[in-house]
Amino acid sequence: MVKVKALFETHLTVSNLERSVDFYRNVVGLELAQRFPERNVAFFWTGERGQSMLGLWSIHSAPINMKLHIAFSVEFDQLLAAPDYLRRNGVVPLGFDGAKEIDEPVVFPWMPAASVYFRDPDGHSLEYIAFLGGEAKPQIPRVLNWSEWQTI
Repeated sequence: MVKVKALFETHLTVSNLERSVDFYRNVVGLELAQRFPERNVAFFWTGERGQSMLGLWSIHSAPINMKLHIAFSVEFDQLLAAPDYLRRNGVVPLGFDGAKEIDEPVVFPWMPAASVYFRDPDGHSLEYIAFLGGEAKPQIPRVLNWSEWQTI
């Protein structure tokens, strides 16, 4: 068996490559790795160079069009600041269901990890996630608000 260490790359289709390059560079904060205008694709480093990447393909150059989900690992202090940061950039911070606007991260007790969800300009579901210290609580069957988690 080949042991997988980590996910190296993932790809999304986008309706407007320029708009998406701007969003992923200036809102999400990813480093542009390379653009291939003749192929209508842009690649971004996610984390350290050479560790992981995201490819954005113009819908006209990709074989399929679908809405997907990507989670970006972040430091916890940045996660706490994410709802305000996203709003300042015209992006709505969302809870786990992707429908309700939030002011604080949500917590998955079974991991435990905290997250803030949001959408890119093409409607793909994006997530900032930070793992929490302490003991997992798999006996709690629902997602909590950060303020609820602090009281447990």
